[in-house]
Amino acid sequence: MWFKSIFIYRLPTDWAMSAAALEENLSRQPLQPCGGLDKQSRGWVSPQGDGPLVHALNRQLLIALGVEQKLLPASIINQFAKDRIAELEAQQGHRVGRKEMKEIKELVTDELLPRAFAHRRTTFVWIDPVNGWLVVDAASPAKADEVLELLGKTLDDLPLKLVHTKLSPVTAMTGWLAGGEAPPGFTIDRELELRSIDEGKATVRYVRHDLEGDEIRAHIAAGKSATRLGMTWNDKISFVLTEQLQIKRLAFLDILKEEAESQAETSDELFDLDFTLMTGELARLLADLIEALGGENVQQA
Repeated sequence: MWFKSIFIYRLPTDWAMSAAALEENLSRQPLQPCGGLDKQSRGWVSPQGDGPLVHALNRQLLIALGVEQKLLPASIINQFAKDRIAELEAQQGHRVGRKEMKEIKELVTDELLPRAFAHRRTTFVWIDPVNGWLVVDAASPAKADEVLELLGKTLDDLPLKLVHTKLSPVTAMTGWLAGGEAPPGFTIDRELELRSIDEGKATVRYVRHDLEGDEIRAHIAAGKSATRLGMTWNDKISFVLTEQLQIKRLAFLDILKEEAESQAETSDELFDLDFTLMTGELARLLADLIEALGGENVQQA
C-alpha cells in the first residue's frame, strides 16, 4: 500500500465531504466484472480488498479505483482473423476486400472477448482534507487521468487543480545543482536528467553517478536544464522529482516499515499503521518541497 509514484492535486478550499458521504457517493459506482463483450470495466473498490470503499483514519481518507480489463492481444485476434479470411477466400475463390477484413476482425473480437481472461489492477488515492491535498499513486498521467475522470463523475465534477509553485521544478533543480547545494531538509542523490532547450533537445542522463564537480555545471552553462533529479528528504524518503512536479520512485526508509511491522498484531492493524506513517511523512515532505520551490502560486493554480 506504500505509494510509489504520485501526482499531486489541490482540493477546493471549501471541500468538506465526510467519509460517510464519500462512501455513499462511491457506492453508486462500484467496480463490476466485465460483461461478455466488455473490454474494460471501471469502478470503486475497497482499499483493503474487503471492506468499506473509504478507509478513514486520523482525518485522512484512502480510496481505490479498480479497473478490470480483458486480456485479448492483437496478435491473437489477427491470427484468428487470418484463418477466417483464408477459409473465406478458399470458399469464394477471390481475395477478401479491406472492408470485409475489418468486419471479420470485429466479428472475431466479439467472439473471443467472452472467453478472454480478465486482469484487475488498483490505483490508490489519498485525500488529505486537513492540508488540502489529493494524491494519486500512479506511474503515468493516463492512469492519474483515469482516476480523476471517474472521480469527477462520482462527485459531480470535483474541481481539482494541479499544484503550481512560484519556482518551476526545472528552475529550482537547475539552481540547486549550479549552486552545489540542496534546499534545507533535502540532499541530492545520484540520478539526474539534463535537457537542452533548443530544438535538438539534447539530453544527458546520470544514474548512480556523483553529481558534484565541474561536469554538471558545464552542462548547465551550455544551456541545459535539470528535468529529473533524485533527492532524499530528511533521510527518510528518497524520490525523483520531475519537471512536471511529479514525484516518482518513492522509497520509504526501511525503519518506517519495520516500525509498523513490529507494532502491528493483525493485518488490519498493519494496514492502519502503514497508512498513518505514510500519510504523515508524505504530508510533511510535500510541505517542505512546496516551500523549497518558492511556495505555492495560488493565482496561477
